[in-house]
Amino acid sequence: MINLNASHAHRHSFILTGIPGMPDKNPWLAFPLGFLYTLTLLGNGTILAVIKVEPSLHEPMYYFLSILALSDISLSLSTLPSMLSIFWFNVPEIVFDSCVTQMFFIHIFGIVESGVLVSMAFDRIVAIRNPLHYVSILTHGVIGKIGIAIFTRAVSVVFPVPFLIKRLPFCHSNILSHSYCLHQDMMQLACASTRINSLYGLIVVIFTLGLDALLILMSYVFILKTVLGIASSGERLKTLSTCLSHMSAVLLFYVPFIGASMIHRFGKHLPPVVHMLMANIYLLLPPVLNPIVYSVKTKQIRRRIIQVFQRRKNRA
Repeated sequence: MINLNASHAHRHSFILTGIPGMPDKNPWLAFPLGFLYTLTLLGNGTILAVIKVEPSLHEPMYYFLSILALSDISLSLSTLPSMLSIFWFNVPEIVFDSCVTQMFFIHIFGIVESGVLVSMAFDRIVAIRNPLHYVSILTHGVIGKIGIAIFTRAVSVVFPVPFLIKRLPFCHSNILSHSYCLHQDMMQLACASTRINSLYGLIVVIFTLGLDALLILMSYVFILKTVLGIASSGERLKTLSTCLSHMSAVLLFYVPFIGASMIHRFGKHLPPVVHMLMANIYLLLPPVLNPIVYSVKTKQIRRRIIQVFQRRKNRA
């Protein structure tokens, strides 16, 4: 039996939570979660493969989409081990160092995804405001540097977090409230002041996700200003339609994030299962739906996927 009342000796492990208050029901979510992870890997893998083999997709917009697909896959793989452990094998215990490692990568790829969405907004600004210089401005070298900058920023701001967690003593319950490890969740179990952790976490959120959301909003102000200057209503709609996929991806990322944050901050009275659902939606929904959105909204990607299935059907 695992002793749930942890002391300093229990710092070596945490207990993850599947369905709050109903651990015997965890297997019910095994196959749905397995399906979602499979869909995530297949969907984003298909996006990457199609962009690689389709010459018409070798443009800046689709290179950024490739980075988004890679970040979605990485984010999903970061949560996969603990999800499998809980819902498939009914093993909720996770070693402290493994928990810190998972937390590190979840936060990194969450910030990477936010940064990619900003870069895609910049891509739309250049494409709409300077269409004749679009390719010459966003060269392979520039896109590569933007990708490196996004990843470097994420690693730099998250790098101190494991050290901030490891300095804390844990002498309360070792039960985490999610199916994976997060800084704010682990921090709440400490039996010392977490003021530094809270302050640093707030600063990181404001200057990464908060700043990114503001930059995206400003980007669309510039885009709308440019679009409204187009004389033809048909051309205005056509131009705006090129932004629909990106706007959908932004909403898929930020709406669950804001919802989960609001429930975490103001929903203490809500049932634990609501917190669990929102936390899982925040991390699982965007990687599943992003490739679907871009496949439906992007004619070249949709056409190429249909061609692949038709070829397989003809061979059969």
